[in-house]
Amino acid sequence: MLQPSAYLPPEDTIRWIPRRKAAVVAAVRSGAISLEEACRRYQLSEKEFRAWERDIEVHGVAGLRSTRLQIYRNVPILKQEKSRY
Repeated sequence: MLQPSAYLPPEDTIRWIPRRKAAVVAAVRSGAISLEEACRRYQLSEKEFRAWERDIEVHGVAGLRSTRLQIYRNVPILKQEKSRY
């Protein structure tokens, strides 16, 4: 059986695809790695990690795609603007 840390991306990860972000969030949530260790290991701020968590909760793993970030985050704004007209 593989250790949970075996699913984590390498420490020198530069390209953060959604699957890698989700693996780090899942590892922290399961207790396989602490939030502090994850932030240190991957040079993340707690704010950035919390944004990943929030995006997964609201939009699923697809919400972690950087190319979709503006679309997902602007949805409420667009709805508000349309309702004024």
